[in-house]
Amino acid sequence: MVIRNVSLETVCGITSKIPDNLLPEVAFAGKSNVGKSSLINALMNRKSLARTSSQPGKTQTINFYNINNEIYFVDLPGYGYTRANEEVKAKWGKMVENYLHRSRRLKAVFLLIDIRHAPGSNDCIMYDWIKKQGYQPIIIATKLDKIKRSQLTKQVSLIKSTLKAGDDTTVIPFSAESKQGRDEIYTVLDKFLEQS
Repeated sequence: MVIRNVSLETVCGITSKIPDNLLPEVAFAGKSNVGKSSLINALMNRKSLARTSSQPGKTQTINFYNINNEIYFVDLPGYGYTRANEEVKAKWGKMVENYLHRSRRLKAVFLLIDIRHAPGSNDCIMYDWIKKQGYQPIIIATKLDKIKRSQLTKQVSLIKSTLKAGDDTTVIPFSAESKQGRDEIYTVLDKFLEQS
């Protein structure tokens, strides 16, 4: 995949209607501080189109990025942010549920997990929930540069076993610093584009 044109096309808040896009979509889900914006920026070859924030839980909208007029990257609000009150969390959940349920163009959901730790209960809930919606989540294990190379296999196994993921589950270790893993993600995206 060669990124030529990128634009933030639609921003959906809690009360917004989900756009009925004609192009295929891939969604990115993950905890508030898992490095989702950094991943999306790395994939788009942009420094800061997806807003990274020192304050987790900042993304409270669903953002649709048009890539090459071929595909949408859909940035879902981060979950599990402890300072958000229950009412806000419930609204976020409803918004994400609404999107995953209603999008007719969604091809895949990438679930981001911090490679340094076992997935938390929110990660496990999200993984199961994505599967219930009929998708096989593709795991992106972020913050690869924060662990030693010798720990990689152990951490990937930990992620799979905690999520109770099958052997056929794809786990792509990724570093926003070195961009390691980006080509593997592009390969997955190319497959979805070929199928559309």
